[in-house]
Amino acid sequence: MDVTALRRYPVKSMGGEALATVELDGRGLVGDRGYAVRDAEARLASGKNTTRLVRRDGVFAYSARTADAGVEVCGPGGTWVVGDPALDRALSVDLGAAVTVAPEDDVPHFDDGAVSLIGTATLEWCARELGADADARRLRPNIVVATSEPFEEEDWSGEVRIGDVVLRPAGRIERCRTIDLAQDGVETRTRWLKPLGDQRDMRVAIYLDVITPGRIAVGDAVELR
Repeated sequence: MDVTALRRYPVKSMGGEALATVELDGRGLVGDRGYAVRDAEARLASGKNTTRLVRRDGVFAYSARTADAGVEVCGPGGTWVVGDPALDRALSVDLGAAVTVAPEDDVPHFDDGAVSLIGTATLEWCARELGADADARRLRPNIVVATSEPFEEEDWSGEVRIGDVVLRPAGRIERCRTIDLAQDGVETRTRWLKPLGDQRDMRVAIYLDVITPGRIAVGDAVELR
């Protein structure tokens, strides 16, 4: 097994960036979900409603990447660097609420795990058996790994070594309506959530915690210990 893709999301719920290599620290990929779109009640823009999150689908029309000047955000009305008041104004108009792009504080930006991972055989199974387009970007994983059996990553235990990094599986990921939305460069919509719920209890991909920080790259071998 080896890594076929790496992806980071500098602003939670916005489109992300493909990477050839990335550093991981104890929190996860360095810079991943470092910012979020936050309203006056400290709720984070997302595709669902919880005590911490609020559904604001307009956020998915934006994407973010790491640039020399900082985190650069591209949206329907232009391109800005995080910290520019014009970005907050544009988002507030598009989302219909007063919001700002803010760094993580006492409200965590991660949902349940530091790093998310999925195998290529799992994606192929979803496309074949569920009739979804199964584009990995709909699931917003950090790491895609070449696998031979569907869902084999769900059975991993112990340590997972990739490059310099040691990870530990931390559970399967329950999906929400976000996977059916046009997002992160995928322009079409799909029906993935319902058939996934019918056949797979709405769970696909896994979370991992970082045990030993370091660097990983596309092409690195994945070793189970």
